Amino acid sequence: MKRVLLRNKLSGRMKPVIVFAICIILLLLWLVLRSFREEPVPPSAEQMHAEVEAWLTTGDQQHLLAPQQPIPLLQSERTSSSPLEATITINPERTYQTMDGFGAAMTGSSAHLMNQLPQEQREQLLHDLFTSEGLNLDMVRHTIGASDYSVDASGAPASYTYDDVESGTDYTMEHFSIDQDRELVDMLQQVTHLKPHMKIMGTPWTAPAWMKYGEKTLHGWYLNYEDPQVYEAYAQYFVRYIQAYQDKGLPIYGITLQNEPGFTSPNYPSMSMGAEEQAHFIRDYLGPALKKAELDTRIITYDHNWDEGVEYTNQVLGDKQAATYIDGSAFHCYAGDPSAMSEVHDRFPDKSIYFTECSGGDWSPDFGENLSWQMSNLMIGAPRNWAQSVLLWNIALDPQGGPTNGGCENCRGVVTIDPESGKVDKNAEYYALGHISKFVRPGAVRVDSNQEQGKLENVAFRNPGGTLVMVAVNTGEEDTSFKVVMDGTEFHYSLPAKSAVTFRWKT
Repeated sequence: MKRVLLRNKLSGRMKPVIVFAICIILLLLWLVLRSFREEPVPPSAEQMHAEVEAWLTTGDQQHLLAPQQPIPLLQSERTSSSPLEATITINPERTYQTMDGFGAAMTGSSAHLMNQLPQEQREQLLHDLFTSEGLNLDMVRHTIGASDYSVDASGAPASYTYDDVESGTDYTMEHFSIDQDRELVDMLQQVTHLKPHMKIMGTPWTAPAWMKYGEKTLHGWYLNYEDPQVYEAYAQYFVRYIQAYQDKGLPIYGITLQNEPGFTSPNYPSMSMGAEEQAHFIRDYLGPALKKAELDTRIITYDHNWDEGVEYTNQVLGDKQAATYIDGSAFHCYAGDPSAMSEVHDRFPDKSIYFTECSGGDWSPDFGENLSWQMSNLMIGAPRNWAQSVLLWNIALDPQGGPTNGGCENCRGVVTIDPESGKVDKNAEYYALGHISKFVRPGAVRVDSNQEQGKLENVAFRNPGGTLVMVAVNTGEEDTSFKVVMDGTEFHYSLPAKSAVTFRWKT
């Protein structure tokens, strides 16, 4: 009995001790679990050694699309808190348009100049422009017939179409021929030998003179709207052109209906085509003709400056029957600003946006200013406003901005070829284009990134293989330090004034 009483007495005294011990154990266990939860997961070996590639072009030309030392890609919580002037945040989950490609126009003048180079130099230039070791261009625009940059075999100015007759009409296209494009076709075949999947876009500056109302000239006026046979014949003119180029091994990816349809000149091939007329032509003639011929070439409307693009495309794409045949609209840079393309996209979100022409020239001789403007408005501004292509004007011109066929006398090509010495100079346009064409592949998707307009501007993409590419330009007068943040990682960079940089990294 005494033992039982003693055991009970001891048991009663031990209970508080046991409870206290259990509490201590639970507290220690909670602290241990909390420490595991708050301790960040250590980065993998691959993440610890991740790097960002960079290529730089500076306004003083000390760096020209030059590779830089790799930049460490850091875990955000492990970086220092040193102040930076800007933060660019990339959200790869928010996506926009899919890119078609980048390039320039292979005009008759460009093809002639390139063809005059000795074979070794010509092959090197084509290599620099169209292979992955160079700019890696994957899209070219060419003129259907002559433009203000067309020449004959001797280099003399030449105005022509594919169906010129001395008098009368040719509704059945009996005189149709692309023979005057021989030099151009040969150059495009050399290009597609290097880049078999090259996208070729064609644009007429004018219809044959016999199709015109009023004066029968290649330089100005408009189609004879009083004669329906003219529209039927012009639709077949496009069909025959596409088929003729296909027969040469040059499939046509897309066509625009008329270069700068709101402008004509008495000095070179040109023609006006109002929005209502263009919708009518596509709806009743061209669209059905391409469909009947089983051609999948894209029909693209407008092809003129930003400033009048909203009104024009509103009329054409607003015609629901015509719109069934139309892939999208194309824009030039010579008036207005890139935001017009976003407005057109917002009105017609199921239609593509293309940027198809811009030229530099002697009116802006400073390399840094040219680089900044082109990066801001074209290489960055166009994709940020839904353009799925960026194409410049002449891929090559001579030191005098020629040879011309009555057009601009002080324009500049992507490269300048001196026909006397054979020297090839790469202009600001070359490096601006290279900052995007070399790294952003067809099929890449633009992804979301913030920017401060007029200072540090950028655009970002995810390539089909998964790599991320960001293109940035500092348009200001001072160097700018910034960081790029994405998915818990970041990297830091300082970009000189009037300079451009491209970053590429794996995710």
